[in-house]
Amino acid sequence: MIKLSNLNRVFRTHDVETTALNGIDLTVEQGEFVAIMGPSGCGKSTLLSILGLLDAPSNGSYSFDGTEVAGFSEQQMANLRKASIGFVFQSFNLIDELTVFENVALPLQYQNVSKSERNQRVEEILKRVAIDHRASHLPQQLSGGQQQRVAVARALVINPKLILADEPTGNLDSKNSQEVMMMLRELNREGTTVIMVTHSETEGEYADRVIRLLDGKIIVDKASQVNHTASVA
Repeated sequence: MIKLSNLNRVFRTHDVETTALNGIDLTVEQGEFVAIMGPSGCGKSTLLSILGLLDAPSNGSYSFDGTEVAGFSEQQMANLRKASIGFVFQSFNLIDELTVFENVALPLQYQNVSKSERNQRVEEILKRVAIDHRASHLPQQLSGGQQQRVAVARALVINPKLILADEPTGNLDSKNSQEVMMMLRELNREGTTVIMVTHSETEGEYADRVIRLLDGKIIVDKASQVNHTASVA
């Protein structure tokens, strides 16, 4: 599904050149759950931005679902991103003035999906992540864990080929963190490909595979040692 070959990302200013990613070779198959780990400044966020078509590599190859996208224009990246990639952020990124239902429906409006189909898909996805009973609530009326469930529902409603999660439990307590990780694990078991950036060794164990970065390079790429079997409540 994803193949990176000798991929580099260099940031340049007038005086400084910083290599964020250096010769990355990476393949992710459909249906995998991959955790990307490493210390701050190692290139995790840069890699996730490129995988999510929010940024472009300086050079090298990026093949997404069989299409070479490294040379895509901003508009081409935006179109593919809207159709194929769901994002889950640490800060939830929900719109305070919109209800849970309206927040989840928003990506479908950008795709010009009809109102009746929007409503059906939102209802189904809210049930899938067990937050349908809060559909008419505003984000500030929810707990952190509930807000992250809404964020996951919003990412899933477009039926993405890939979910990218950037520190998805960074703002949550341990109980809510576990619930969100179990939900991502369950969604992955249902067939969704998940790539997650995390600092947490515990959360890395939910993945099938752990990739560790250091100074912009992959230094470890191996199967996770723990296989969680818990399901979403």
